[in-house]
Amino acid sequence: MDQRTISPRSPSARPGTDLSCAEARDTVRGALAELDAPARWCEDVLTVATELVSNARRHAGGVTAFRVTADCGAVVVEVSDASARPPVAEPWAPRTPGGFGWRLVNDLADSTDVHVHRHGKTVSAVLTPGPAART
Repeated sequence: MDQRTISPRSPSARPGTDLSCAEARDTVRGALAELDAPARWCEDVLTVATELVSNARRHAGGVTAFRVTADCGAVVVEVSDASARPPVAEPWAPRTPGGFGWRLVNDLADSTDVHVHRHGKTVSAVLTPGPAART
């Protein structure tokens, strides 16, 4: 099992300023590189990681920890932030920008979990390469 973890590099940095969506995607690509995984599924994993990091940066003050655990059966993406407020699925509003990230994460992931703790929360998404990803 390959585990990759990124946390803020400098204690003086503001939470979230060290980890960009592009860095999260690079980390996920590295974790997926040694798996012979379907390309469509890998794109779903990259999308979920991007949305979770983007939501933490936009709504929760930034990312405090980012972890990807990958093996041939599943990928777990975990994003922590300093806010205890759980993500909310906004009502569908096609003419309003944004508001679809958490809904998208839940559509693409096999399961999601929000764990609130004394330092904020950790949002986890589990993705497995099901039959739809193999097409």
